[in-house]
Amino acid sequence: MTCCSSLRFAQAILVRPDRLVPGWLHCENGRITAWGEGDSFPKDQEAIDLQGQFLAPGFVDLHVHGGDGADFMDTTADAFRTVLQAHLRHGTTSLLPTSIVARHEQIREFLSLCRQFRSSPTPRGAEREARVLGAHLYGPYFAPSARGCHPAGALRIPEAAEVEQLLQFADAIVTATIAPELPRANLFAAACRAHGIRLNVGHSHATFEQMVQALDWGVRHVDHLFCAMSDRARLRQSQNYPMRGGVLEATLFFDELTTEVIADGKHLAPELLRLAAKVKGAHRLALVTDANRAMDMPDGEYMFGPQDGGEPMQKRDGVGLTLDGTGLASGVMGMDHAVRTMHQATRLPLPDIIRMASLTPARIAGWDDEIGSLDVGKRADFVVLDSHLRVQSVYQDAVPVFSISAP
Repeated sequence: MTCCSSLRFAQAILVRPDRLVPGWLHCENGRITAWGEGDSFPKDQEAIDLQGQFLAPGFVDLHVHGGDGADFMDTTADAFRTVLQAHLRHGTTSLLPTSIVARHEQIREFLSLCRQFRSSPTPRGAEREARVLGAHLYGPYFAPSARGCHPAGALRIPEAAEVEQLLQFADAIVTATIAPELPRANLFAAACRAHGIRLNVGHSHATFEQMVQALDWGVRHVDHLFCAMSDRARLRQSQNYPMRGGVLEATLFFDELTTEVIADGKHLAPELLRLAAKVKGAHRLALVTDANRAMDMPDGEYMFGPQDGGEPMQKRDGVGLTLDGTGLASGVMGMDHAVRTMHQATRLPLPDIIRMASLTPARIAGWDDEIGSLDVGKRADFVVLDSHLRVQSVYQDAVPVFSISAP
């Protein structure tokens, strides 16, 4: 597709971070240059008439593994393109490819491809893809007791030599996750912070006190709230009293911590989505898909992570499950589904819901100066939604990249 030097929308409902604005929006050279209320847009200028549909900023996904049959951990350029194109169709214009617990060389190959895709935007004329902001280094440093659906055989604790080799790709890594109770977790955290990498806690059965230590190391985000984490009921204690807090309680308690929820309607019941939104607020809570390769694929058996060394799972009932059906194995739905699910569960104002899928994750990733809202100067990344919050079209850098009406 060719670049649009000028793009105008009229008769839109602009989804601002704090309110809905019936109005218009103007772009030049891939950037937002002006917006306004009402129908004051010059009548003599050509514009796309959205006829009262929502114009929202493009979605941003901090935690995504795959889609349309491919996984980022397949570590091929074709697999990356397949996943990026699949999520673009769901309104996600920017994302962090997310690794899994895997062998050292597989993770390095994943990071190498993240570097390649981050530095090489989609060539003109090629099918557009979601923008790669950088990698989410997710594993291999998880607690065995909280590994979830990740392969047990590749779990390990940080070793200086391996960490040094992984951080050779520090320029391509945006966030890295650690279970803070692991030996030498503090050394991994210090190395990441020295390279400007943002620190997360995830797949952890840490105590509240260990979470306090993690904050001192620079941790500011917690992966998929309520999932694969300790709480006062899961903590192993040498005595039965007093009850103690874990990762869950610390995440809800500390204002410094942002977090995320998998709002697919399967991982978390509506009351948990409401609790997360009430305690953390739209400015500290992001929506993520945690989608695996089974997104947009039929029900059946798939591999979570690389075909060589991943973990077998199944897609059933709109979610990823372990083969025996007893445990969750990541998500299989796109971000547009998460937006609809969160809106229905919480009944919060739409600007709050869209903020959780755009500006808040952009800010967590350190990209909020570029993307995440309809502010003047930001990239012209948009998703057009109908009254039922279904994706009608997607724009990236002011270029139309997807439409349900396209052949």
